[in-house]
Amino acid sequence: MKGDCDLLILGGGCAGLSLARELAAFGLRCPSTRILEQRAQYQNDRTWCFWGDDAALMTHLVDHQWPRVVLRTATDATRFDCAKHPYQMISSNRFYDDALHTIAAAPQLALEQGVRILAEPNLVGGVWQVETNAGLRRGKILIDTRGAAAAGLPHQAPILWQSFFGHEVSCEAPVFDPTSVTLMDFIDDPAGRVVFTYLLPLSAHRALVELTVFGPSPLTPADLALPLQQQIRARVGSHAVVVERSEHGILPMGLPAQPSTVRPNHVRVGLMHGAARASTGYAFQRIQRWARDCGARLAAGAAPIGHAADPVLLRSMDRLFLSVLRHRPASAAALFINMFARSDGDTLVRFLSDRASLRDYLGIVAALPALPFVQQLGRNLMRAS
Repeated sequence: MKGDCDLLILGGGCAGLSLARELAAFGLRCPSTRILEQRAQYQNDRTWCFWGDDAALMTHLVDHQWPRVVLRTATDATRFDCAKHPYQMISSNRFYDDALHTIAAAPQLALEQGVRILAEPNLVGGVWQVETNAGLRRGKILIDTRGAAAAGLPHQAPILWQSFFGHEVSCEAPVFDPTSVTLMDFIDDPAGRVVFTYLLPLSAHRALVELTVFGPSPLTPADLALPLQQQIRARVGSHAVVVERSEHGILPMGLPAQPSTVRPNHVRVGLMHGAARASTGYAFQRIQRWARDCGARLAAGAAPIGHAADPVLLRSMDRLFLSVLRHRPASAAALFINMFARSDGDTLVRFLSDRASLRDYLGIVAALPALPFVQQLGRNLMRAS
């Protein structure tokens, strides 16, 4: 039957394409695979960043890297020297081009674009059936990378939502420092949220400037457009700028625990299913590790897997940290600046890259002011009693 295969991947975003790339490397051991993607065309709509080290994956696609990052407020600032573990960026156009080329060269893989899923998958006779505008697609294994809303799932409220909207701008004057990333430039927010500007300088004349909000509700580009324009203008002054492209995203921070395996040979992955680190929103390297491990299992004839659960200690630390940010947002700037200013560089990078040891956890705790966490822990215990 047309549309039959071993593996159906719903969604050709970062997770779906990453898994397809991994499968392509197995040659004849690669299961016959179809990736169903709603977009008819891919655009440069994302930027993925991470800390470079020996464990980082896909580094051959890195566009830019920086030897230092800066965190600041109106009255305080810290510079973090990360030359040993540079802050690295991959643009989505390079990632998409690489993935599409790899898929096109693999006879076992087929990417179908412009395909809309019309009904939720059904398991019939041990085979998953998916009704689409292009006809019925059937597969023995189903991996769903779509968000919760697209997959028809109930809303899962995280502790906080991370919403961001950014413009990549070019300026007539050399107003940007291409050697340093502004990781967080905090802005006082009367609504009681954590708000900061994130700036990736691509050259002295060009940068990606994003406004980011950690808050109880997700925000749209329209919500963030005006303050973003104000932040760009504050950095370029009266010089003329041109918006080259834009990007917007909404990331969950601290989702309730949920199983990734739905039914036999059906897993859910992606941002709403464990791909994003709860306390930071970073997801790219976590997705690459999952794709590597899941791809190896599928090539060996084993069942697919979802994202690995974080260690208990890391989950507990992240949830407490997010609770402090939600209930004491005014303390956020001091918490982040202290963490970067007082932590050993290797320790901090391992912690942010999900490779921390118990000693690293203790080092991060020691770098943070204790009072907000003790107060929040007491509040959490009272609410639980």
